[in-house]
Formats: sequence, C-alpha cells, structure tokens
Amino acid sequence: MTDEIKKILAHEANAILNIPVNYSYEKAVNLIYEHVHERQGKVVASGMGKAGQIALNIATTLSSTGTPAVFMHPAEAQHGDLGMIQANDILLLISNSGKTREIVELIGLVRNLYPQMPFILITGNPETELAQMANVLLPTGNPQEVCTLGLTPTTSTTVMTVIGDILVVLLMKKINFTHEDYAKRHHGGYLGHKSRLLVESKSNPNE
Repeated sequence: MTDEIKKILAHEANAILNIPVNYSYEKAVNLIYEHVHERQGKVVASGMGKAGQIALNIATTLSSTGTPAVFMHPAEAQHGDLGMIQANDILLLISNSGKTREIVELIGLVRNLYPQMPFILITGNPETELAQMANVLLPTGNPQEVCTLGLTPTTSTTVMTVIGDILVVLLMKKINFTHEDYAKRHHGGYLGHKSRLLVESKSNPNE
C-alpha cells in the first residue's frame, strides 16, 4: 500500500507542476485588484458540485487575506441570490468541463443585469464557448483524475485549489497585506491567536 500511496502523491504533484503558467495570472490579479481595491466591488466566486466547494474555499480565503469575496451557488442564483451581485463586482467561475449548464446560464443572467461585468474562468477545457467568452482564462492543464474510475473529481480539484492559492498569494503581495491586517480579520482560533502574537512581537522586539 505504501507504493500505491506514493504513486498517488506523485500523480497529484505532477499535475500541479504541469499547470499552465502564463501572463493570465497577472491579468487576473490586476483585474481583481481594479474591481475590488479600486472600485470597491468584490469577487463573486461560483461553481457547481465539487468545483463549487473549491470556489467557496477560494472566496473565504480571499476575504480573510484582504480581498472581499463571496460564494454564490449557481443554481440558487436563479432563485434570487443573483441579487448579491453589484455593478463593480468581478466573477470567478470554476468549471472543469467548461460546459457546466448552471455556470453557462449564470453568465447570461449576470450580463442581463450588468452587461460589461468581467469573469475569470478556471477550467480544464479551454476550447469551450464559455472559455472563449472569459476575460481571463486560467486552464488547469486538464489532468487525468487519480480516481481508479477516472471520473471522480480528485486531481482536477487539487489543481483548482492550487490555482486559487496562487491568486490569493499574488493578491496578498499586491496589496501589501500584513500580520496586522490578518489579525484584524481573523480574531478567533489558533490562527487568530498566532497572528496577534506576531503583531505583539513586532511591536515589542526587545521583549
């Protein structure tokens, strides 16, 4: 079993290393910065199923690191949640197939409200109509799932998560997010306690 576990780890690691890296990341970060930090909008992240869980994780991590973001379920959007979107927001959408019906429909609904609203798409299929419509395309490299059936979202969700981490870290650097900033947004739990200790140690370096 140890050898099998190592094979799984190698598969996942290789998928991460094969994520396509290009200017699109800089473009995505600049677009988010413009809409959130200059125009006072927010990131609205969305995805269906496992991709939706990744979108939720990205949204909460962005928020805790200084870039306001929310998760909007694409199906619930059709039942009133679309109302959370405002004119200066930017969409961050995740669809491994690039054909997820609810995500395709979401774009139409959003643009009925705000025709010029941009969206960033994380996908494993850059050839779809949805991908061609995106203002910024962040392809996953379409890795083969490590699942024995080749179906269950496993490796694809791993690379989606890493792409989200890249956006978070690049934005933290762009806005010069500090320990003090983190402590103000994350009061509870171990991380809140640790962040406050770091702030205190910087304020009293001789103690």
